[in-house]
Amino acid sequence: MQAQCFLGVDLGAESGRVLAGRLHENKIQLEEIYRFSNGPVPLAGTRRWNVTGLWSSILKGLTLAAQKYGDQIVSVGVDTWGVDYVLLSEKQEMLGQPYHYRDPRTEGMLNLATSRVPQQEIFDATGLQFMEINTLYQLLAMQQTDPELLQQARTFLMIPDFFHWLLSGSQVVEFTNATTTQCLNPLTGDWAYDLLRKLEIPTSLLPKLVSPGTKLGTLREEVMQYTGLRKIDVITPATHDTASAVAAIPTSQTGTPNWAYISSGTWSLMGVEVNSAVLGKRAFELNFTNEGGIDGTYRLLKNIMGLWLVQECKRSYERQGQTMEYSELAEAAASAEPFRSLVDPDDPRFLSPSDMLEAISQYCKESNQPVPETPGQYIRCALESLALKYRKVSGWLEELTGTPIEVIHIVGGGTKNELLNQFTANACQIPVITGPVEATGLGNVLVQARAAGAVSSLSEIRNIVLNSIETKRYEPQEKTVWEQAIQRFDSLLNNNKVKS
Repeated sequence: MQAQCFLGVDLGAESGRVLAGRLHENKIQLEEIYRFSNGPVPLAGTRRWNVTGLWSSILKGLTLAAQKYGDQIVSVGVDTWGVDYVLLSEKQEMLGQPYHYRDPRTEGMLNLATSRVPQQEIFDATGLQFMEINTLYQLLAMQQTDPELLQQARTFLMIPDFFHWLLSGSQVVEFTNATTTQCLNPLTGDWAYDLLRKLEIPTSLLPKLVSPGTKLGTLREEVMQYTGLRKIDVITPATHDTASAVAAIPTSQTGTPNWAYISSGTWSLMGVEVNSAVLGKRAFELNFTNEGGIDGTYRLLKNIMGLWLVQECKRSYERQGQTMEYSELAEAAASAEPFRSLVDPDDPRFLSPSDMLEAISQYCKESNQPVPETPGQYIRCALESLALKYRKVSGWLEELTGTPIEVIHIVGGGTKNELLNQFTANACQIPVITGPVEATGLGNVLVQARAAGAVSSLSEIRNIVLNSIETKRYEPQEKTVWEQAIQRFDSLLNNNKVKS
């Protein structure tokens, strides 16, 4: 039997890819057809996404896929990061170049929102972690600074839904990405209309919500002509990249919260899979989030700043004329003095600093710690701090679910950072299993395969991934020194009164 081919468009904060997933005999082979760059574009004092440029690159990748796999191709679907969106006018024109979530216009919007609606009430209505990058605060910022443009809007689409519209003409928002907005009610499974009205955000532009695996239609005629693809289906994967990544975690424990995951990349998203949103006072106090997953599940998780700290340190050194590969930085960190300096990765100063080295140095000065002096010291500080934050979050997850975590699965690009993986096992004192690197792409194409009837369930998706990849296991080490570091880290957070 000929392999079936499913095309996944995976857009990340730094790059995008068109991928081909070929399913045959209970195994999936993922191939990168075309890779292209992505990132914020400075535009008259703002940060924007170049979505028209991304669309051009997507079309090129689809053209190459059509040339290679032709009639084997069954469908295509898009996943991206969360929170960002596109607005369309009544005549289906894009209203402005979409904002990047790190654009500074949302500064102060969380405080504005909570001055109108109590913070607990916002959490009860959305179940989402409070971050000023959330769509809710982006819309509130637009309401404050550009109300005329917001009034012109007739359709709100998240970034992946925008590309699905370009592919098929559909105008819907897929559930998993909608849950990143802080505009959706996890109890009703629909938009949080009452909350949005209280904040005077128009709700008429919010389209219908659909589940992962929904067939949106077939390709537009113009797309077929441009790319050479036949009339294939356009199917929503789990359009939030983390939801797709979690769908591809090779666990045999689907349906239980006794395993945790870390989707490790620019952001680290750490959580457990639960059957319903976890709300209430304690989840609110700990600032946890409930994001949608496959089959109506929720990902009870926390966003952690992630390898952004390392990426920005690398960029800082490059601006100084020092070019170092990630492998060199990891090697330098491995030989640096342990636990010399620690930071809270989620301190607001690290979200969008002009210079990450300076931001880390300032944190260390303020907390009376030695300031890092070498690349190895800076990177070790970042990696040890991340691992210790994972330990904090794993403890909170156990508290919220009442279930001990027995293993942590790490997926995504961060699986290549073996030093961080071992630090994570050491800090959490439970085994860590890494892989797949391409979890998001695998989850994307396999959800499409399930929609096409080639796969029957979420458990089967994960079994196929396990059959198709190699994993690596890290056992915990150095318990005593890491326990001491945990106590020091707790004191650091308490002394700086950081709400984590």
